[in-house]
Amino acid sequence: MGMWMQGGVDEDDKLDVHQTRKILNRTFRRLGPYRRRGFLAVFFLTTWTAATLAGPLLVRVAIDDGIRARDLDVLNRSTVFYVLAAIVAYGTYRGAIFTLARVGEEFLRDLRRETFDRLTAQSLGYFDRNKGGVLVSRMTSDIDSLSELVQFGLLMFLVALFQLVATTVLLAFLQPLLLLLCLVTMPILVVASRKFQRDSNVAYLKVRDGIGATLSSLQEGINGTRVVQAFAREEAQAKRFASTSEDLYDSHMASVRIAAWYLPIIEFSGTLTTAIAIGVGAGLVSGGSITVGTVVAFVLLLQGLFEPVQQLSQLFNLVQSAVASLSKIYEVIDAPTDVPEPERPQALPRHAPLSVDDVTFSYLPGARVLENVSLELAAGERLALVGPTGAGKSTLAKVIARFYEPDSGSISVGGVDLRSASSAELRERIVVIPQEGHLFSGTIAENLRLALPGATDDELAASCARLGVLERIQAFPDGFQTDVWDRGSRLSAGERQLISLARAALVDPDVLILDEATSSLDPGTEQLIEQALERLMEGRTVIVIAHRLSTAERADRVGVVDQARLLELGTHDELVAAGGAYSDLYAAWTR
Repeated sequence: MGMWMQGGVDEDDKLDVHQTRKILNRTFRRLGPYRRRGFLAVFFLTTWTAATLAGPLLVRVAIDDGIRARDLDVLNRSTVFYVLAAIVAYGTYRGAIFTLARVGEEFLRDLRRETFDRLTAQSLGYFDRNKGGVLVSRMTSDIDSLSELVQFGLLMFLVALFQLVATTVLLAFLQPLLLLLCLVTMPILVVASRKFQRDSNVAYLKVRDGIGATLSSLQEGINGTRVVQAFAREEAQAKRFASTSEDLYDSHMASVRIAAWYLPIIEFSGTLTTAIAIGVGAGLVSGGSITVGTVVAFVLLLQGLFEPVQQLSQLFNLVQSAVASLSKIYEVIDAPTDVPEPERPQALPRHAPLSVDDVTFSYLPGARVLENVSLELAAGERLALVGPTGAGKSTLAKVIARFYEPDSGSISVGGVDLRSASSAELRERIVVIPQEGHLFSGTIAENLRLALPGATDDELAASCARLGVLERIQAFPDGFQTDVWDRGSRLSAGERQLISLARAALVDPDVLILDEATSSLDPGTEQLIEQALERLMEGRTVIVIAHRLSTAERADRVGVVDQARLLELGTHDELVAAGGAYSDLYAAWTR
């Protein structure tokens, strides 16, 4: 698998107007649970708009009826009301900021949770098809892009919308002819805005994909640090990351160039319109059609006409980025799972035989990894799967555990197809223990309760005691409350594996699938793990992916997997005597 991914946008990823509208409509529907606070925010903004627009009208009264008429009482009252309007505007604007920010942050919190829940519910095949760094970017950079919209964009949109509508109505009331003359620049804005929408749409999708590619490169570089340093490839790795970063830089600069020609057009249009208002207004004042106060109020209100237009243009810049992020996040949320939940789950019988019936599976179309595999396991039987690397042993075990859905055929326990069982029950009945025990940051108790969240302290102790590892865990500084650090780095590989075994014992599974859980340990630790494993396997059906044939010797039966097929199946002695593939493997191993 290649390590590096080029940023870019496929033709199918470009969002047209219909797709953008669809994403925005879906987002607005998701805001339904927060509508009460939304109505409160609308009230605040309506009051703020009225208080803000009252300012120019009070200035008009102060000039025409106060200063020009030399009426000090009118001038004083206008001043007092102007200050009161400013106080009201301050309070309501502050309320709107807080209310909208709370709505937005709650929306992002719920969206973040839903996205993570969908990711954790996906099968392994989904993570095979999607790079880890790209998925991380959905929860980081894409959500951060939405945070910017929530914190500033939503407020800016509503403020600009209220101000634009109210200002237009008020300007038409003051002087309709002057308003019409001031709108001569509007066609320029419409044409420029349509071009900006088209160009920025593509640019921000490239930025989103570029961020995902950069995060993916960063994650792979960090995870592979040991290999990079072992072969002194730091410089080459840095150059590859620099290339990915350069692609992201180019994507960002492309979006900046688009904004750089659009925003000055808005600014120029506003300046030109103000000049028209002052020039034409002066002529109307000379002709006695309007007063000086009306012209001054008109010019002040024009700022409330073109300033919202400029804000909306900047917001459109932000919305394009947010819509691109939302489209990526909704892709994660909408992605169907390869292993769906049954509508009416059936209970799996306890301690029942396991049947694999004519199973065929492929990761990619046309490249079969398993082909027509069938086998029967009695309850409590131990089966070892052997074969060359890449033969399909691990894939067969994962399909049996229903981490992947077979292309054809079925797997059943006691006659009940695993597709009819709920994933929760399936994970309790069939437990996979990998070659290396993975622990999460936190305490030993928290890692054990990953298998059974409601387990009591006594149940944790009993689970460890059954495997003979209780004293080992109690010897840690804080016992079960010992912090294992990130990925269990505080513990040795053997200690991590012991906790993994105790975690499996806690759910009391019927079927255990082991990926040679002792193959990467030193002999002393291996003996301790072997003892714990023997106790864990008692009375259970066990499938072992055997990398060493000493494991196969101790199994009830051995299955030889090669070239996507189950070639041989029998006891160790039977297969050795048969002189087939297993006999050759065993002879080579003994030599």
